[in-house]
Amino acid sequence: MGGAMGESDKTPRRSAKKARCAIYTRKSSEEGLEQAFNSLDAQREACAAFILSQKHEGWTVLPTLYDDGGFSGGTMERPALKRLIADIEAGQIDVVVVYKVDRLTRALSDFAKLVEVFDRRGVSFVSITQQFNTTTSMGRLTLNVLLSFAQFRAGSHRRTHPRQDRRLQEKGHVDGRHAATGL
Repeated sequence: MGGAMGESDKTPRRSAKKARCAIYTRKSSEEGLEQAFNSLDAQREACAAFILSQKHEGWTVLPTLYDDGGFSGGTMERPALKRLIADIEAGQIDVVVVYKVDRLTRALSDFAKLVEVFDRRGVSFVSITQQFNTTTSMGRLTLNVLLSFAQFRAGSHRRTHPRQDRRLQEKGHVDGRHAATGL
C-alpha cells in the first residue's frame, strides 16, 4: 500500500530514552509510620504507578528508597534528601518524582537551591498530583507560585498553636495583630 501509511512504515521507530526515576517521599510527623502501610508507602506506590504509566517513554523506578519520615519540609537537613542530592550529583538519577511539591520542600529558597542542582545535572522534576514539569518556563513559574502558597500555609500553621495564641493575646494581639483601641 502506498501513501502516508506506507511512508510512516518506513520511518524507523524512535526508541525512548532511558530515564532513571528516583521517588522521594516525606511525612512531617512520625505518627502512623509504624503501620504496615503508611503515608510514605502510599506516596511511593502512587509515584511508582505514575512512572509505570511512562514506561513507553523509557522511565524506570530506581530501587533506592528516599523516604524521610518525621522530618519537616522547612529544612534541607533530611537524611534521604541528602542521599537523593548526592545521587543526583553522582549522575545516577534522571528524574525526581514526588507525590506533591511540598513533599520535597516547603521553603521557596530551598526549592530554588534544589532546582539549581537539578538543572546543573540535567535532572527533571515531576509532581504527580500537580502535573508540573520543570523543563518549561511555565512549569517553573507555576511551581514557584505553588511553593509560595506552601510557604504561606506553613507560616500560618505555626501561628495556630494554642500556646502561641495565648502569648499573642497576652501581648494585646488579636488574631496575630494588635487589638484596635480607641474606637
